[in-house]
Amino acid sequence: MPLPFLTADRELADRAAESAALPHDEPDHWRRPYRPGPWRVGTAAMFLLLASFVLLSAMIIAMAGSLPGALAAAAGGALAIAFALRLLRVGVWVSAQGLRQVNLLRTTTEPWHALASVRTRQQPVRWLGLPRTVQGQALIVERRHGAPLRALVTDHSADFLARPAAFEQAADVLEAWAAEYRP
Repeated sequence: MPLPFLTADRELADRAAESAALPHDEPDHWRRPYRPGPWRVGTAAMFLLLASFVLLSAMIIAMAGSLPGALAAAAGGALAIAFALRLLRVGVWVSAQGLRQVNLLRTTTEPWHALASVRTRQQPVRWLGLPRTVQGQALIVERRHGAPLRALVTDHSADFLARPAAFEQAADVLEAWAAEYRP
């Protein structure tokens, strides 16, 4: 029985194929042009782990006979799951209709014709979304009319911290989408 293994060349080719857009992907569907980073995925995984413990405790409380306490614990577990799932959806999504910026509590959608420019700029950026700022790069979107959007992605966000090549690739893809669909 042959044992399959990956050589270094094949592994690089597989990685390149994973990052390329699939031929059957339609431009009308909303998609994130980059993968969520390890900080974002790790934080969501921790909240899902916390939710599993809270739901287990809700089951134990329910078996002990305290239904109101079990319902409160189950509601807390459901909130932790909802937070983790929303955290994974945070980011920039693009389609032929426009650009969508998903935050924890709100979503902003701008059609391509309303955007003046999409470009990368050096500026102080938040480190992992915290109040502390460091010097870094940010992808800035300027509207034709109205206030500019806040920085879409930064090289110190939860998706790109310690991954400068991934930030460059995501910025290039977002600029290419803007160049293709903006009038």
